[in-house]
Amino acid sequence: MNLTTEHHGDVAVVRVLEARMLYPILPDFASTVSDLVQQGQRKVLIDLTPVTYLDSASIGCLVDLYRQVTGAGGTLKLSGLQKRVDTMLTMTNTQKIIEVHPDAASALASFGG
Repeated sequence: MNLTTEHHGDVAVVRVLEARMLYPILPDFASTVSDLVQQGQRKVLIDLTPVTYLDSASIGCLVDLYRQVTGAGGTLKLSGLQKRVDTMLTMTNTQKIIEVHPDAASALASFGG
């Protein structure tokens, strides 16, 4: 999977650099975020700006990662949702679970500090 991880203060930003987020690429994505949590990272932002489509497995993966991060006492947020992705997350009520921001800058600011 094509993604990058960078740190802005105490926030880890995982940027998904794929247009389509589908089941076959999820293990790499999930392990990247899981590894951050295991290393003690408690503030995680997943930037989905280039993603124009995600499948149901991807939505399930995002919810699982949210549970993992919050279970460790942390916070996971999403940013940069394209219209179709936003619609999918709204239809599945995922946005009621995971906080969403229009862009990475506003999401980073929402973490404070």
